[in-house]
Amino acid sequence: MKRRLYPAVLERGPRGAFGAWFPDFPGCVAAGRSQEDAIERAEQTLAQTVDGWVEQGKPLPEPTPIERIVAPKGSDVAAFFMVGVDPPDPSERVNVYLPKSLIARIDKHAAGLGMSRSSFFGFAATLALEWHVHKPHLVGPRSKVHKTGALRAEKRMGKKPAR
Repeated sequence: MKRRLYPAVLERGPRGAFGAWFPDFPGCVAAGRSQEDAIERAEQTLAQTVDGWVEQGKPLPEPTPIERIVAPKGSDVAAFFMVGVDPPDPSERVNVYLPKSLIARIDKHAAGLGMSRSSFFGFAATLALEWHVHKPHLVGPRSKVHKTGALRAEKRMGKKPAR
């Protein structure tokens, strides 16, 4: 889903306080002692509300045009403002096969960062995708091969390889 801009209504409240609400998200309200505080809290509250709707599988509403917003009777509207949200990208379960020793190292490191295994994989994959330097052979083969000297790549003059 791409970024959406939702309108918010900023109202004056008692004793110089301000409140903000979103016509498209009933119950999504925020308050602050100043306009700036109320707007900042409104942005955080909308992000949390959108996350909750997506987790519950609710479709996000289309933003209401500001000219269609009707303020409740008796409200002291100070301003309208827009808040942009990037809806979370839905997750998908995937199965990967990794060496147990690597998984143990990942789990230990992720726990030290306060992350889950899934969050760590997402973080690591994002870093790897943003890494623009081409580095071939960053990860070697999983199998361990020990050279024994039994096979040679070069041919000896006049001799056929032993079978």
